Order: sequence, then C-alpha cells, then structure tokens
Amino acid sequence: MDKSYQPDAIEGRWYQQWEERGYFSPSGDGEAYTIMLPPPNVTGNLHMGHAFQDTIMDVLTRFHRMRGDSALWQTGMDHAGIATQMVVERRLGEEGISRHDLGREKFLEAVWDWKSNSGGQIAKQMRRLGASVDWENDRFTMDEDLSRAVTKVFVELHSEGLIYRGKRLVNWDPILHTALSDLEVISGEENGHLWHIRYPRVDGKGYVVVATTRPETMLGDSAVAVNPDDERYTDLLGLELEQPLTGRTIKVIADSYVDIEFGSGCVKITPAHDFNDYEMGKRHQLPVINVLNDDATINDEAPEAYRGMDRFEARKQIVTDLEAAGLLERIDSHTMMIPRGDRSGAVVEPYLTDQWYVKIAPLAKPAIEAVENGSIRFVPENWSKTYFDWMHRIEDWCISRQLWWGHRIPAWYAPDGSIYVGYDEADARKRGNLGDDVPLSQDEDVLDTWFSSALWPFSTLGWPEKTPELETYYPTNVLVTGFDIIFFWVARMIMMGLKFMGDVPFREVYVHGL
Repeated sequence: MDKSYQPDAIEGRWYQQWEERGYFSPSGDGEAYTIMLPPPNVTGNLHMGHAFQDTIMDVLTRFHRMRGDSALWQTGMDHAGIATQMVVERRLGEEGISRHDLGREKFLEAVWDWKSNSGGQIAKQMRRLGASVDWENDRFTMDEDLSRAVTKVFVELHSEGLIYRGKRLVNWDPILHTALSDLEVISGEENGHLWHIRYPRVDGKGYVVVATTRPETMLGDSAVAVNPDDERYTDLLGLELEQPLTGRTIKVIADSYVDIEFGSGCVKITPAHDFNDYEMGKRHQLPVINVLNDDATINDEAPEAYRGMDRFEARKQIVTDLEAAGLLERIDSHTMMIPRGDRSGAVVEPYLTDQWYVKIAPLAKPAIEAVENGSIRFVPENWSKTYFDWMHRIEDWCISRQLWWGHRIPAWYAPDGSIYVGYDEADARKRGNLGDDVPLSQDEDVLDTWFSSALWPFSTLGWPEKTPELETYYPTNVLVTGFDIIFFWVARMIMMGLKFMGDVPFREVYVHGL
C-alpha cells in the first residue's frame, strides 16, 4: 500500500464510473433543487475563481442529492463574443490571415472549429475537479435551441417597443471596432497632462482659459461652460468665443455640472466625445460634432490639417499648433482615470453610433420589487444595497456589438432605410407586408453576450417550449456568483425571468468574494 494518498490514481477512474452510471443527473424523486452554473467563457481554461465557485455549488448540490432531492446542477458554457472573436482573429493573424480575407461564413466555421477544442478543455477540467454537474444536459449559449430563445426574446421585446434602434454615445474600442459594455472597460489611474488653452473672445477683449485632458476633442467643441455660481465668469455668459484652429465660434453657457475648482472653472463642451458633455449638450440643445472615425483617426468634420491622423498623433500636432498661435497657456502634469478595453488594451472612446437598445425602466421596476418584497434574497444581505443602487440609476442597455461571432440581430433593412424585425427574413417580410421584390439586407451586428446569458435560467431548460424540465426546475433555488457581475448578469436574469417566465429565476443569490 502507498505510504501517501495519490488522488490522481483514483479520482479520474471513480468520476468516470459515477458519470457513466448517471449519478449526477436529477433522480426525478423528491423535491426539485436547482443550481445554474455561471457559464464559463469558452475562450480558455478555468482559473482558481472557477474552482472556488464550483466547490461551493458542488457541496450544495451533493448535500441536496444525499437528502433525496432531485438535484439539478445545470452546466454549460458562454460563447463570449468579443473574447472568442479576438482569440480566433489572433490565431488567424499568426498565419497572415484576417477575418475579412475569409469572409463571415468561413470565419464563423473557424470559430466553431476552435470552440470544439477549447470547450472540450473546460469540460475536462471540470471533470478533473470532480464537479458533479448534469453532463447529460450540457448547454452552450449558441446551441440552436438557445439561439431560438434569444431571437424570440428580441422579437417580442421589439414588438412591445422595449427594443429600439438609436444614435447615442457608447464605449467604443477603436481596435476591435465595436461598442463595449461597462464591464468590458477597465479604468485605471495613469499619468497624463492637463492642457490650458486660450479661447479668444470674438469681441477682442482678451480670452478665456479652458483646461482639457484631450486636446484632440476640441475640434468638436460646441460650447464653453461655466458654473452659474462662479462669480468670476458672470459677465461672460452668452459671449461668443473663437474656437482655436477650426474657424468656428462657440458660446459661453452656464451649467451647474461644471466644477468650479477644476482647472480654470471653464470647461470645453464636446457632446460627441464625452458622456457628461453629451448630457449637457442635450440640456442646452448644442450641436453634436463627431470628429473621429471608428478607428480613432480624425475624420472630415475636422480641419483638413488633421484629417486621417491617429488621435494621439493629432493631439501632438494640435498642441504644437496652439503653441505656435500663442493659444497655449500652460501644461500641467495630471493623474487621471483612463478607460481601456479589457481585451484589446486600447484607450476607449465615447463614440456616437447607431446601436440597438433595451428600454430598461419597465423591466427594472418589477426586478427591484422582487428583492424588496423578499422573493429574492441576497446572501450576505448587504449586497442588496449594491443591487438597488445600480437598479435605481439604470440606463437603457446597449445590446448590439460590431462583431461576427454571436447571435446575429434579427433585423432587416430595406433600401429606403426602413427596418423590419422577425424570426427570419420571411417572417420580417410578412410582418412588414413586403413582397419579394423589395431587397432586404440583415443587420451585420450581433447581440451582447449578456443578452443571451440573461436567459440562461430558463433557456437551458427548454424555453420557449413548455418542457417537463422547465416545469420542474424553474425557478431555481440559488445562484452562486461573484459580486462583480451583480449588475451585468444577476440583475438581467431577474429582469428577463420575471418578463418571460412570470417568476424570479432564483430564490437566493449567494455572493462570494473574488
């Protein structure tokens, strides 16, 4: 007999026997007990966080299984739109191939080929961990039946006016050329500069000094704003200023958002390139001037001297030109939070684009009430405060992504710009009373990964079909998750569960550390 315990020698053999004998599948006897595995991204390997989380779920599932409950630990993987497309594009790049060389259809074939390998690795790791999930009901967010559920939700929300298309500012990744969710943007403190720029008064009586951390965006300025309580600038309100380097003039406006203590107390307002400026622009009905292309080069809305330049190259040239014109007051070192795409590492730009949105307030209201009335309980309870804080300030959800990998948006465009939504092109034509003589082209974008994962507690059980599994195991008992995705996944599952199932997706949310 070995002097020490060698788990490798026996664990794999026993796990295989237990799986083959169906020990991890629900017994069908006793009370139903359900846990949904937060689906790991198909992009790679499990990490310590997965091992920690899976252990908690495994303990709970085995405990209820031993009590005689019909315990379902639902397993599966998420297609992870941006992350997966990046991985496959990088692999193709090593062979000197771009996705555009392949075309959409061939590229998606390459992604599916890669998924079969990566997904298999995750399954091996979970087996090696000893996770007693129900492998007979293993699901993937891009499975055909789960994809049908995604399309149904989109079409129904759109028909109710809860999904719409609109032009708004989004987090834009200029490397990946797609909108990003807040979760996909990592902000960190970095060293930068604060440029103090002179904006001459049109009346010739001096100038106003404006501070900015992004001189290149001044090419799209619509106004200069001061705080209405700032007595230094009361006499400036309504005056016109020369906007440096552009040949345009802009007005001085008053808005209480302006921080009197920041810089000179005068702030340039660029509605197309800053989220706060965008809201201020709406309040004051300012022009929205976008000066960037989708790769963050300067576009034709800017003066000719800067067109085609990379934003940071343009920044250097603008500073040089301001200095030559005697319009640069000074440059200060400045530490600030810089947003970067978590996958590309590129500095993210607020960018004005046409995107699809979910009108979220009607869905958020019942989701707030479900936690308030105890239908859902957070453990520890203090995380409910985090949930409420976000839900009461929630804004419409941007659900479109400029990618090829993911659920393609079920919307078709006619030559006149009209949009038709349906389960497929034939259904879209039928809903729009269109004949075959009207050419239609499908939207090129795909849906945010969180849109499909928001349906996970019921799409995995067969919805929209009224399956025995759905009848037995929904709502689930407990969700085990980290606090970092309370906003992005937990809240959205609650909203979608209440909307499409008429009941909460889980009774308890057990929130653990990271």
